[in-house]
Amino acid sequence: MEPTLVILSAGIGSRFGGLKQIKAVDDHGHAIIDFSLYDAYRAGFRRVVFVIKHEIEEDFKAAVGRRMEKYFDVHYVFQQLDSLPEGCAVPVGRVKPWGTGHAAACCADVIDGPFAVINADDFYGSSAFRALYDFMAVPRPENEHAMVAYLLRNTVTENGYVARGVCSVEDGFLTDVTERTHIEKRGADAAYTEDGENYLPLSGDTPVSMNCWAFGREMMDELCARFPAWFSENAVKNPLRGEYFLPNVAGALIHEGKASVRVLPCTETWHGVTYKEDLPDVIRAIAQMRGEGKYPEKLLD
Repeated sequence: MEPTLVILSAGIGSRFGGLKQIKAVDDHGHAIIDFSLYDAYRAGFRRVVFVIKHEIEEDFKAAVGRRMEKYFDVHYVFQQLDSLPEGCAVPVGRVKPWGTGHAAACCADVIDGPFAVINADDFYGSSAFRALYDFMAVPRPENEHAMVAYLLRNTVTENGYVARGVCSVEDGFLTDVTERTHIEKRGADAAYTEDGENYLPLSGDTPVSMNCWAFGREMMDELCARFPAWFSENAVKNPLRGEYFLPNVAGALIHEGKASVRVLPCTETWHGVTYKEDLPDVIRAIAQMRGEGKYPEKLLD
């Protein structure tokens, strides 16, 4: 079946301080998501699902969605706090979305074949989209997946900490992925902390997940089936900030022998706006790539 591109666009941008999903990064009003859609179209994608919140629906459609209807079969899915299993309630005081795994699971009703998942506010580079599409263009069992892996040194910021899935790889396949939610740059390398006080080193050559995945349809069933148990535990253990991470589900399937995840290496440099201080760097990088002929002045407009 035709691969679908799922773009997670419902994050609240608490560290950035606004709707970074549609923040312009050039003089033409393009956001990072416009470059991703341009690269995805060139790679072969023709169907896209935007995961958004009702609160940003009109702004998002006006800025991005309606323009893309000329090029893609466009669908919208809403990730809301109350998108929960029957009998479950939102914990008092919860504002943060339920995480990337929950966002992807919200797409179950519109996904009927292989699908890729990316973040709206991360610049992945054209080769990442070619790798995703080419992997999914070949018929495979539904439990054979892939992940585009970046070098950690190419994915950190000078302006604060980032969250990354730290990967272990053997013979080209993912054997483990651990979500580290606080990684800071240390020269050409990095360090992470779990408690905010004690830091452990990470090599800059460490392969990491940037939430750039290619999945068989079976992954959607797993995401939906595992969420109720996760919620029952975490609604008590970490009711305000617990997140259902997509990499953790992939890792569990690997450990249980229920799926394989091929690692697709990528030497692209990540650009993103985790913090508002990142924006000038992204604008400069986009301008440089334009100057090198990698992108035209107009994208998909």
